Amino acid sequence: MDICIVGAGYVGLSTAVGFAEHGHRSVCVDINQKRIEDINSGVCPIFEPGVEEALRRSISKELLKATLDLKGALETSEVVFITVPTPCDDSGKMDTKFIDKASKDIAKYISSYKVVVVKSTVIPGTTESVVMKNLEAAGKKHGVDFGLCMNPEFLREGHALEDFLKPDRIVIGSADIRAGDVLEKLYEGFNAPMLRTDIKTAEMIKYASNSFLATKITFANEIGNICKLLGIDVYKVMGGVGMDKRINPHFLRAGCGFGGSCFPKDVSALLNKGREAGHEPRLLDTVLKVNADQRKLMVRHLRSKMDLKGKRIAVLGLAFNPDTDDVRESAAIDTVQGLIEHGADVSVYDPKAMDNFRKLFPGITYAKSAKDALKGADACIIATDWDEFKKLESKDFDSMKNKVILEGRKTLDKSKVKSFEGVCW
Repeated sequence: MDICIVGAGYVGLSTAVGFAEHGHRSVCVDINQKRIEDINSGVCPIFEPGVEEALRRSISKELLKATLDLKGALETSEVVFITVPTPCDDSGKMDTKFIDKASKDIAKYISSYKVVVVKSTVIPGTTESVVMKNLEAAGKKHGVDFGLCMNPEFLREGHALEDFLKPDRIVIGSADIRAGDVLEKLYEGFNAPMLRTDIKTAEMIKYASNSFLATKITFANEIGNICKLLGIDVYKVMGGVGMDKRINPHFLRAGCGFGGSCFPKDVSALLNKGREAGHEPRLLDTVLKVNADQRKLMVRHLRSKMDLKGKRIAVLGLAFNPDTDDVRESAAIDTVQGLIEHGADVSVYDPKAMDNFRKLFPGITYAKSAKDALKGADACIIATDWDEFKKLESKDFDSMKNKVILEGRKTLDKSKVKSFEGVCW
């Protein structure tokens, strides 16, 4: 099929590359000229393992291109995906401005039947109240000029292409059978269970999934905080808990709190939507509060060991997860901010995320390597479990002034590094 993807960011580009891997022709539309040029040159504008190689394969086979021309892209496409950002505003509610603009722009140029698919994460009711409304306000008739679907993404940053090509499930929410059938045909060849629902249900599945995973992480952190006080290794505890097939071991890694582009904003958006509907989501509210506190634990633990004023502190890991350059809602943000507020001299290192982090903290020291960051440091905090850090040995910390090492992600190997402490183990 011929596909148009509006929004060439993390989700949009992963979707385009993934469908191209299945032989479909994808056109990415974006307003960023530099991003368009990079994509057409085979340069991935985001750091995501495997995507750049797949992008180059797709371009060489003429299965993928990028453009600023939405009208031209729509003319040749059967299915149009909306993959624009859906951030939260200052109150924690989902901001629909990008979805609103994308759907209005699409409505201008639809000249024949298209299946419009919302893949952006949107609060239940948004696809119909914003996208459907904008298409119909432009004089387009549902079922004649367009069909409408909601197809949530379940991509982990650092594993996006793998998750797209080998999904646990494919959820298709549709406003009519015809549109859902077209989208189901597009996914032929994907070896995954298919769930057909109405649009609101599909929207809610995404939010419920992310909120549950965030709750699992928060539960592990709460147990970890208790385990630390009792002298118990929470990783062994959760290893035993995760062996229960009703629970499974995923998202039970205790540490310094969750972050990223999805969990914080999605839990917050669903919390606010619940309140608007007349229900107080106490569990979701607690998840956010516990996580916010968890992200400040590393600085609190370090302050219990030393006066931070004038001390040089090395922070290893700035991305919210390994294998990404995304620093949105990273625990390292709270850590570095807390260190600065208490007068510390901060030196940081991350294999991929330093350029993005520098936009937030231009005044701290950015080291060329982990070993460089550690030189003369009074303490070290590890905030992201990059494979590079897992290889560190005791001798790598010898250049520190004081060997105070605080782990936020269970990264270091006890057989290689003798003396360090976990934030909640």
